[in-house]
Amino acid sequence: MYVACSTLSFSKVSLEDALRTVREMRFAKADLAIHDGSPHLTPAEVADDFDRTTLRLKAANLPLAAIHLVIDAPDTAETRTRFRAVCRLARVSTVPLVTIPAAPLGSDLDAEVARLQEWVRIGETEGVILSVETHTDTVTADPLGAAELCRRVPGLALTLDPSHYHVGPHSKTDYDNLYKFVRHVRLRDTGKTPAQFQVRIGQGELEYGKVITQLDRFRYDRALTVDIRDVPDSPFPVEPEVRKLKYLLESLV
Repeated sequence: MYVACSTLSFSKVSLEDALRTVREMRFAKADLAIHDGSPHLTPAEVADDFDRTTLRLKAANLPLAAIHLVIDAPDTAETRTRFRAVCRLARVSTVPLVTIPAAPLGSDLDAEVARLQEWVRIGETEGVILSVETHTDTVTADPLGAAELCRRVPGLALTLDPSHYHVGPHSKTDYDNLYKFVRHVRLRDTGKTPAQFQVRIGQGELEYGKVITQLDRFRYDRALTVDIRDVPDSPFPVEPEVRKLKYLLESLV
């Protein structure tokens, strides 16, 4: 296991400055967010000017652990074109995995299975693993539902974000059954309530050692991403917390 950092931790600066900061903080790799509406990089930009995007990332001189992709649009031909472009970007940038959100809560599960089966096939044509993130607002909000999704979609992996299980509607449900599907992990410190989704390191309830022990059981050898978001209303400076969590995780692995 190694420690990476999400570019979302530095969303108030340019992509180049975010990647430079991650590199200067001596993270092994970055977790690159490509989101609709992002100030850094959008799926449309990747599809519309692929060569320029690859050059921007190459110039950063920082390897990538994963891509976090969010396309805020229905599953249309244009959406799939942008997804293919991001998977191609992952391949040429030697990024092994692309994470996307699952369908919102209440969605038809059979339709979501069909969608993800197609997207897994698209990813496989570029040699990229597709994963869905665990999130309170999607069909992966319930650990049992997340596991069922992976069973029904061969080749689909999970990006585990345990904070969503600690403050979500299934906070009393054990998620140990998910570790065999996990191919990426995002971490921050989290309290007991949704209002405490992101707190200073050491003030929350997340047991990093327990998570890492469970990952070890399944021979997980991929990234632990520090994913402390630099949100507009953050009650504390983000960079010192990013640094603290980096050192903490490195001491555990």
